[in-house]
Amino acid sequence: MKTSTLEKHSVKSNICTHLLPTATAGSLPKPSWLAEPEALWSPWKLQGQELIDGKHDALRVSLQEQQHAGIDIVSDGEQTRQHFVTTFIEHLTGVDFENRKTVKIRDRYDASVPTVVGPVSRPKSVFVEDAKILRQQTDKPIKWALPGPMTMIDTLFDEHYKSREKLAWEFAKILNQEAKELQAVGVDIIQFDEPAFNVFFDEVNEWGIACLERAIQGLECETAVHICYGYGIQANTDWKKTLGSQWRQYEETFPKLQKSNIDIISLECHNSHVPIELLELIRGKKVMVGAIDVATNNIETPEEVANTLRAALKYVDADKLYPCTNCGMAPLSRDVAKGKLNALRAGAEIVRRELLENT
Repeated sequence: MKTSTLEKHSVKSNICTHLLPTATAGSLPKPSWLAEPEALWSPWKLQGQELIDGKHDALRVSLQEQQHAGIDIVSDGEQTRQHFVTTFIEHLTGVDFENRKTVKIRDRYDASVPTVVGPVSRPKSVFVEDAKILRQQTDKPIKWALPGPMTMIDTLFDEHYKSREKLAWEFAKILNQEAKELQAVGVDIIQFDEPAFNVFFDEVNEWGIACLERAIQGLECETAVHICYGYGIQANTDWKKTLGSQWRQYEETFPKLQKSNIDIISLECHNSHVPIELLELIRGKKVMVGAIDVATNNIETPEEVANTLRAALKYVDADKLYPCTNCGMAPLSRDVAKGKLNALRAGAEIVRRELLENT
């Protein structure tokens, strides 16, 4: 197995040796032979061992495309997951996927979700074998995404705990178990996806961030929380139209996140109405700055990416800025996603040169 960067560097040191290391927020398009292209959460086209092999082949393809584009911190592109939350939940006990209820996801749209019918637990690891395969394929730093506790509870109907907070704490313990095993096989950054942090502000500040810190307890690898405004699906774009000319949701949660033990905060910037000065609220944290819009097929120019990064550099120290995508790119075509990855790398190179010239 390839040596992980965890074994090469001291605990929580910079995992990349140059300024502005690039990364993706999460998902990348799946090959058409694995799942329906340009669609979120589409069913698998394979079954049994063919599906297992197909997922791992897709992981290798996704990694290759990231490497060809010059992405510095690579991932599996979420090729082994149908859904960024429920694929993890499918492996837990206490959740009945046949007993489904309709709930409103993030106060935005109705969805049919499984029901929590008993104590939740994780009989075995969920993504560790997949992470091992990714680690074997590359010497680059690797990042793995897990759903965050608050987003998990918002994707279920709870008949057992009857308390969002109690269920979130149980999920935090389970996520911590998984995260420790991912760390042990060489994952350098473990990211928790928490789009719910942009919605349930009182809960976030009362116990949501504390639950997230329970999920990262005892980890020595770097940790990240990804908080965005969602994929470019209709329900999300409709919601964004209600947010006004300035999207200030981050203002509610950044002050407490700045004081938390989370190492990296991943957020949405490009083509959004997020006031860039809100980044001052997390000064001192590493920030994955979303410089690629995932809600459009238009491919950014390198200069557009560079402009977003230049704006962020007024509030984020250069050695803590990681150019990234706003969110996952699963609903896009592979050609568009490749173009956007190339633009991300090229835009980062422009600003990197500028920084080095000015030192």
